[in-house]
Amino acid sequence: MSTAAIIDSMIKLLLVEDNPRLREALKIGFEKTGQVLVCGNTDNGESAVEMGIQANPDAVLMDVRLAGSMNGIQAATALRREIPRLPVVFYSIQDDDQYYRDFRASGILSHYAYVRKSNYLLPEMILPLINDAIAGRSYIDPEIEERVHEVHQLDAQDPLTLLEPNELAVIKMIAQGLTNEQIAAHMGFQDKRTISRTNGSIYAAWALADNATDEKVARTRAAIIYQSRRMIHWDEEGHPFVMDAAGNWIPWEGG
Repeated sequence: MSTAAIIDSMIKLLLVEDNPRLREALKIGFEKTGQVLVCGNTDNGESAVEMGIQANPDAVLMDVRLAGSMNGIQAATALRREIPRLPVVFYSIQDDDQYYRDFRASGILSHYAYVRKSNYLLPEMILPLINDAIAGRSYIDPEIEERVHEVHQLDAQDPLTLLEPNELAVIKMIAQGLTNEQIAAHMGFQDKRTISRTNGSIYAAWALADNATDEKVARTRAAIIYQSRRMIHWDEEGHPFVMDAAGNWIPWEGG
């Protein structure tokens, strides 16, 4: 087989790793297998997107924490917009909720693996994952899958996810103690009734709009919900309850 044919049969891999020593060790290790040609390597997501579009690799090995403003999930999402179903193997030692949120939001369903970096540091261990991703299969470490689900459950209980951008801006200032007039001035509204209407939308989204609850109480409770980042329900006697992981309302002690 000619040299050109051998090269053509190798996996073209884009290597994205923010640790320079590990990146170089992986590059050497992959190329020693005789099955992989590292067609580009970088430490940040922005250049990974550029390199990927230019090199059109067969697969990407992507650390999740990177230099630059993009993390590995965001970089892979941007790359797969340009190269649909581009096989990506994610690995990370970081246990950051935001990475799991980004992964879930990415909508990646196939041609990927997501594993713990500490368990997959050798090229010969990663290569089977790369081959599976290229074949269209997917694999997620059970611990990572559990954390993705856990973060999703937490987010489902996050009251801020029920608000629109303007409402988020208003409730933040309510929680800081600003009046409607002050909020209207900060947001550039001439009519403070705009803020009153926005307040009403917030109260409705958080089930604080009961006719028996006056505006001052609803405003105070909305500020508490914002600060605690938990959905809170008050009974008729004013006792607060929060939802546990099983979806049951339990007494809330604050904090």
